[in-house]
Order: sequence, then C-alpha cells, then structure tokens
Amino acid sequence: MTETDSTHKFMIKEVSHWDGQWELIDGVPFNMTPAPSATHQRIVGELFFALRSYFGTDGCAVFIAPFDVQLDKSDDYTIVQPDVSVFCRRELICEHRAIGCPDLLVEVLSPSRALKDRNQKFKLFERSGVQEFWIVDAHNQTVEVYGLSDGHYRERAVFGHTDTLRSFQFPDLQIELKRILFA
Repeated sequence: MTETDSTHKFMIKEVSHWDGQWELIDGVPFNMTPAPSATHQRIVGELFFALRSYFGTDGCAVFIAPFDVQLDKSDDYTIVQPDVSVFCRRELICEHRAIGCPDLLVEVLSPSRALKDRNQKFKLFERSGVQEFWIVDAHNQTVEVYGLSDGHYRERAVFGHTDTLRSFQFPDLQIELKRILFA
C-alpha cells in the first residue's frame, strides 16, 4: 500500500475493539473466521505438546492461537495470531500479547488462509526477523522448515509424515512427524 492509496490503513488500536478475531498485516485486516477444522486443531495441539515438552517449564514459552503477536513494537499496523509461537525472551510477553520477534513460528495451512500464510505472512515473518518458520501442510502431509540467514529465509527443509523434523534454530529439537501428521 502506498501513500497515494485511498484505502484506509487500520491500526492495532482500531482492530482491538472489533468483534471476533482479526489479524492485521501492514494495516490490512484479515478476519480469522471461520474456525479451523478438527484436523487443523489436532495438528496444532500435537505440535504444542511436542514443543512444550521440548522446552519444558524453564525454557522458552510456547503459545497457541488465538494469541496476539506484535512483531515489532514500533509497528502499529501489524499484529498476527500464528498457530504456534515460541518466545525464548520472556520479557517480550505481556498480559494481552507478545511484543517483539518470536524465535519460532508455526502455521498450519487451512484452505481459506493458505495463500496468506505462504505469501503475506511468510514475507512478514522474514522481514521481521523470525529465525525459524514452519509451514505445516496436512493435505500433502509435509512440514516445511525455513531458517533465516542474512535477513532472508535461505535454509529450507521439507519433512514428510514418516520423517523426523529437525530444527535449524534448536538443533536438539526433533519431532517424529508420524505423531503429528497421521496419514
């Protein structure tokens, strides 16, 4: 969006008063309805359990949507609700949202939101400095893992449902995907 656009850029403070769940990417609102499918929620739950088990109670904090993440304190036009967020700097977590860049984000694709997750959110997370981003595709039974290097997602690995996912950011983090992606 440019300054010459006649379209209004919404701010976080405006969206926070709206009914329902909303994401805001560069001032453009996205309604988070309809609710995700049972498959989507099962995968999110299993990933949360695996990540929470790995990080334990003294390590990084793990959150599931709906939980607001404002990636940059100075950006009043962007707030997202990733399916799973991992923060290793607990000072970024406030009562109603996290303010700052998480260490790991996960999006589980839904038909109604797949293009947004693969395009707008991918670019947003990359430019915001999210060190690792996972895209879970239940339909194709894959998890794509992206690692940030020199400000861009340069590392990429794709894991299938019989593989063991290995994190770039957390080398000891390994998840057997047969427990996450039931074929």
